[in-house]
Amino acid sequence: MICKVAAFYQFAALPDYRELREPLRAFCAGLALKGSVLLAQEGINGTVAGPGEAIDALAHELAHGDMFGGRLNNLELKFSTAETMPFGRLKVRLKKEIVTLGDETADPTRQVGTYVDASEWNALIAAPDTLVLDTRNAFEVAMGTFDGALDPGIRSFGQFKDFAAEQLDPAKHRKIAMFCTGGIRCEKASAHLLARGFAEVYHLKGGILKYLEEVPEAESRWRGECFVFDERVALGHGLQQLGLQQLDLQECGLRERDKDAARDE
Repeated sequence: MICKVAAFYQFAALPDYRELREPLRAFCAGLALKGSVLLAQEGINGTVAGPGEAIDALAHELAHGDMFGGRLNNLELKFSTAETMPFGRLKVRLKKEIVTLGDETADPTRQVGTYVDASEWNALIAAPDTLVLDTRNAFEVAMGTFDGALDPGIRSFGQFKDFAAEQLDPAKHRKIAMFCTGGIRCEKASAHLLARGFAEVYHLKGGILKYLEEVPEAESRWRGECFVFDERVALGHGLQQLGLQQLDLQECGLRERDKDAARDE
């Protein structure tokens, strides 16, 4: 059975996130959904899969239902498909952050970089004064990235702030265009850089997944595959699922413990 997959997140004030865990878990379980959802005071981040009508029901509840009371009215939501169920079970977890950076000054609800639509991304990263920055982990970058992008060489997103402190300079790097899988890490990273005095920080709205969905392969500046944190492993242009035989995970430096740690960031 073909499954519909929903990847979603939003930074939003959820002071009652602990109380939301069980209602959300029960709602997803009642729809026979599987996957992982993170709840924190700063928002929600998740990827779940199931029948199409069940995924649509969850998306409606998150954005319009009583459970969140309209607080997820700007939900970043992307749909794709999987040939088989890509998750083994349903997990709804409570976290300190929905994506772990460890910088309390990085608050995307207060300041965030400039969003760039997929249709405008090629022109931005082709500009000679733009530093193109991949904010993902090293094994993800090894599987695919944009032409000319800088790899920070990090094993987890929590190391990004150390990379920025050591390798980036607001006086030198005045125009930065960053990207990640779905957009969430870039929101945190752009908030961090703006708080440190960087002048122009842009990020790809909807992340690599939105770019692969919308930009024709013939016009694409993406090279390789996009790693995803489920059993599909990687997606290509048009969000097509790639067979495992097309990927050499060991060659990319991916170990199971690295993948599991990154999934829970």
